[in-house]
Amino acid sequence: MKPLIALLRRDLVLAARQGGGVGTALGFFLTVLVLLPIGVGPDQATLQRLAPGILWITLLLAVLLSADRIFQQDYEDGSLEIMAMAPTPLELVVFIKAIAHWLSTSLPLSLAAPFLGILLNLHDQIIWPLIAAMGMGSIGLSFIASIGASFTLNLRRGGLLISILVLPLYVPILVFGMSAATGNPELVMPSLLILSAIALASLVLAPIAAAAALRAYLK
Repeated sequence: MKPLIALLRRDLVLAARQGGGVGTALGFFLTVLVLLPIGVGPDQATLQRLAPGILWITLLLAVLLSADRIFQQDYEDGSLEIMAMAPTPLELVVFIKAIAHWLSTSLPLSLAAPFLGILLNLHDQIIWPLIAAMGMGSIGLSFIASIGASFTLNLRRGGLLISILVLPLYVPILVFGMSAATGNPELVMPSLLILSAIALASLVLAPIAAAAALRAYLK
């Protein structure tokens, strides 16, 4: 466990020092939320109706902005090859790096997004269900993003390819995340349970798929 904890601490420290993950994603968030009312118009009812969907889509795109950084830096400096040859299974390494991405980017954005939704006249009753749904869904976002990052590790313009690979896998998270944000009590709990199931499945399956892709690149 000590090497894994050290790896997690290292990735979190690097993310904090670079500031590119949360900073870029949060800047993207604020840009969309500030410019959207200008483009859509000042109608408060329209903004309130569109707010949950806008927040979810912006969260998905913001996570994708930093997805290529999950493995890229370690690949460029050669440390990823060392991790692959270490006694620690590569699946656990991928798991820890996806957790670091979730803690440094996806989780802060998912917690801040509903409150930033006040700029879009988000209804007060939707804020807490939306926080729960985004907090749970953000786990799947980061782990699925790790799959796309591993498949495009050594490719130019990998960010675009990550989007093409990952966006179809994000659709279930978006669908049930929107269901949880409807404010209907009959839909909130079932949607949260399904999001939890997606998160658990991604915790297990995504590291296996990403590790297999990384091994193919590092041969």
